[in-house]
Amino acid sequence: MNIEIDTHSHTLASGHAYNTIHEMAAAAANRGLKGLAITEHAVKMPGTCHIYYFQNLRVVPRHQCGIELLLGTELNILDEAGEVDLAQEVLREMDIAIASIHLPCYKGEYSEERITQAYVNAMQNEYVDIIGHPDDGRIPVDMGVLAAEAKRTGTLLEVNNSSLRPEGFRVNTMENCRKMLLECKKQGVMVVLGTDSHVDADIANYEYAYRILEETDFPEELVANTTLAKLKSSLKRNKKV
Repeated sequence: MNIEIDTHSHTLASGHAYNTIHEMAAAAANRGLKGLAITEHAVKMPGTCHIYYFQNLRVVPRHQCGIELLLGTELNILDEAGEVDLAQEVLREMDIAIASIHLPCYKGEYSEERITQAYVNAMQNEYVDIIGHPDDGRIPVDMGVLAAEAKRTGTLLEVNNSSLRPEGFRVNTMENCRKMLLECKKQGVMVVLGTDSHVDADIANYEYAYRILEETDFPEELVANTTLAKLKSSLKRNKKV
């Protein structure tokens, strides 16, 4: 399967990543990608950039090193109401937004019912394009409900290669991702493959994502980022135009 755009990456601005935007773009170009999404952690993540960073993204060239950049954010889902940590007027100006649950930022209850509700509510947001890494066993979710709501709202679900690494810190991710993909396959829900790269060496590395797609015989037509054009047309914000 060919992937033309990596939909999830971080630079020095996120506080715990290791390269600049230009270095990440160069790595993406060298690996044959046509696009790269730079999705810095939003403001509630410890050590990340100030809100001014996101408000000033208009000054950054969207084409570098021969590829197209989508500049956005990885939001933190903060509670069961699906609240996120950037305002709508800021999200409106971005090219892409992922919403994820991170333990340092989430203040709700960690039951499957409440976590599922948090994701469902976050997907109501017209500027949340992707749900990031809903695969961590420490953050249990009903994959059937997640897939159904993703389909209803036009939200993409992420297969996160970093999560699937055997040495990763998230719990039971392979099994949880497998359940998600089987539900998406059954319900006809679109997914994206994201590396969640925090260093340029990881860009376009889909080793574990490809493995689980093969195991589940997941249809290529339900993978949104096989082409740059397909990904852009699949983003919820672009469907509004």
